[in-house]
Amino acid sequence: MDHGHTAAQALPQQGHHDPKQGQQHPLGIYFAIWFLLFVLSACSYGVDYFGFHGLARWFLILLFMWLKAGLIVAVFMHMRWERSPLMYAILVPPLLLGVLVTLMSIESTYTFWTRIIFFGLRS
Repeated sequence: MDHGHTAAQALPQQGHHDPKQGQQHPLGIYFAIWFLLFVLSACSYGVDYFGFHGLARWFLILLFMWLKAGLIVAVFMHMRWERSPLMYAILVPPLLLGVLVTLMSIESTYTFWTRIIFFGLRS
């Protein structure tokens, strides 16, 4: 007996949800991320406590900073559950700015040392 609809219409399509009903994320993931942020913050403070100096200190501080920022963006800003084009639209411009700042830094160092070599240090 055909009641005017097919089996595909009766079942919700995979990957689609009712827009009136928002996404629900389990609280456990938020508690886990909070714990990880606490651990990463403790590690960041540990860098100063254990007396790291120089390049190792800055590398570790920046590493922990980027890890914490990535967790916050992925989970608390819900980027983990967004579509790829939206993620790229939000994440690619800051990454490109970082690349441009790095290139400008390399170029400025080159210019500085070129001036030192050819013009010398004047007191």
